[in-house]
Amino acid sequence: MIDPPVSLTPPGNTPAARDTAAGGRGPDGAPRFDQAVPPGGYLWWYFDALSDDGRHGLTVIAFVGSVFSPYYALGRALGRDDPEDYCALNVALYGDGGKRWSMTERGRRHSQRSRESFRIGPSRLSWDGRCLTVDIHERCAPLPFPLRGRIRLWPEGLCRFVADLDAAGRHRWGPIAPCARVEVAFDQPALRWSGHAYMDANDGAEPVERAFTDWDWSRAGMANGDTTVIYDVRPLGGGERVLAQRFRPDGSHAPFEAPPRHPLPGSLWRIARQARGDAAAPPVLLDTLEDTPFYVRSTIRSSLLGESVVSIHETLDVPRVVSLPVRLMLPWRMPRRP
Repeated sequence: MIDPPVSLTPPGNTPAARDTAAGGRGPDGAPRFDQAVPPGGYLWWYFDALSDDGRHGLTVIAFVGSVFSPYYALGRALGRDDPEDYCALNVALYGDGGKRWSMTERGRRHSQRSRESFRIGPSRLSWDGRCLTVDIHERCAPLPFPLRGRIRLWPEGLCRFVADLDAAGRHRWGPIAPCARVEVAFDQPALRWSGHAYMDANDGAEPVERAFTDWDWSRAGMANGDTTVIYDVRPLGGGERVLAQRFRPDGSHAPFEAPPRHPLPGSLWRIARQARGDAAAPPVLLDTLEDTPFYVRSTIRSSLLGESVVSIHETLDVPRVVSLPVRLMLPWRMPRRP
């Protein structure tokens, strides 16, 4: 059954429409930045995009309670578990002109959230009812290249779908704008392009290491404009939890049967990657966009629902996140401004 579409025009001004925020969005499906996050928990808004000419890509993640932060892990151990004190904006650019990557964590004094905006240091996300604008004023690490620009994302439709990632319902995921257009304009580096984009949100009431060992996630654009997403989760207690949904540009959605898993080449950091695809055409790795000690982001080509697609694919290895060597390495890539 296909859920009804969600208009970009908010519903009537009922108390629920004004006051309810969950899953990183309001009841109309629009991004909303004032959701309460419990101590030790997290909330992030994610979007990625690929340029129409295939030469460029990006990901942006705005964190409340920076879920992979070594500073937040130490803070929780010391009883300083206020997620508002561990906010960060992660920006990654790929393609022609080389890669740029930035993620500076900031304390409570240097971040501010309201219903329509989220300021993190000198950068800001804002929603005007139809467009999400991200103004970026960051510095890369470990090499301090400046990162200055603006990204504008227009959803084709908003989506209210939210699903539990664990049996206890303490971790959730759901697309906000599964089908969207993006315009990218950077001064540093000099960059201009437009393309297809996808946006979602994750939130949790506890650290991810309390629920999961690893997961694979992928999203693909279909020929008719739909977006398919597969969330393939391995809970801490064993087994698997698989979510497979197809989203239409108007925000409606329907589940589909997830195809079998196939191995992909391991990363340089020896993270085992697997992706789901039709049995007759196993996925093929196209490019590794990010290769880190605990997660790897890639582009792959596969067959899905009988159609050849290119997907953004991510693998997270949770035990690596909490290992002492990784905790000690992360400050070089994720500096903190108290």
